[in-house]
Amino acid sequence: MSQTSHHRTTHDAEEDPRNRDILIYVNGQLKHRSEATVSVYDSGFMLGDGMWEGMRLYNGKWLFFDEHMDRLFESCKAVSLDIGMDRAAIREALDMTARANGMVTDVHCRLMVTRGVKDRPFQHPSLSRSGPTVVIIMEHSRPADLLKTRGVRLATVPQVRGLPHSQDPKFNSHSKLNCVIACLQAMQAGADEALMLDPHGFVNTTNACNFFIVRKGEVWTSTGDYCMKGITRAKVIALCRAAGIPVFERNFSLVEVYGADEAFLTGTFGAQTPVAEIDGKPIGNGERPVTRRIQELYRDLIRRETGA
Repeated sequence: MSQTSHHRTTHDAEEDPRNRDILIYVNGQLKHRSEATVSVYDSGFMLGDGMWEGMRLYNGKWLFFDEHMDRLFESCKAVSLDIGMDRAAIREALDMTARANGMVTDVHCRLMVTRGVKDRPFQHPSLSRSGPTVVIIMEHSRPADLLKTRGVRLATVPQVRGLPHSQDPKFNSHSKLNCVIACLQAMQAGADEALMLDPHGFVNTTNACNFFIVRKGEVWTSTGDYCMKGITRAKVIALCRAAGIPVFERNFSLVEVYGADEAFLTGTFGAQTPVAEIDGKPIGNGERPVTRRIQELYRDLIRRETGA
């Protein structure tokens, strides 16, 4: 048995043989996945110097496209990374890749932008003289049904979400080692994914998703100061407010998490994924009425946005 075979992740997907022959967009060209490569001198490979977005295609429409582009362009501006494409050009590249793969719905996309190929294998950004590198990977992808019923197991880990002046956790950057270390710590503790604290010890987010709890009908999530700038997170907060479900962005500790009635994760891929246990402690009694209500509201939102 491999080290990961008994672990579930929030990105577990149903197996789809069509993904063996997908075409991947690399700097304007479509290449079979076996030939889709970037240079070993690429700053993304060499240094993790790049930004990415995860998006989903429903019924031929990119869900929350504008919000994803807002985040991507803001992040790239913050690190002086010129994408070399405007939103319309990115949209056309996405649509071209989807058409070439015959993809219409239940599709997950990872759009990656790096500072490009470096002249020499050193850190200085000025050495990236042929950038940027733009890659689009699209896969036929449906979240595994088991995740929605059984939920995931989390373990609290020593690795924390950092301070904004260290490496701002709001960046969807290629530099994910902080989160990878957290995930490894969770796996080695026998869990599926990591629950990460902020620098003050308050509960923040997991290594891959944003984190919510439900207590006495109220929905709580972190202040947002140290977490990924999650688009699904923001949509869930807005949906709760519109539906009259009390929702709070606040500091809370593990004591309040262990005593929660429900817990769930949010992310572009899995939407809302229930949490079954944290640090070996079952969350609630397995009934998840508020989580189910939020899942219904989110599905309705997708239908309104895409007609799917």
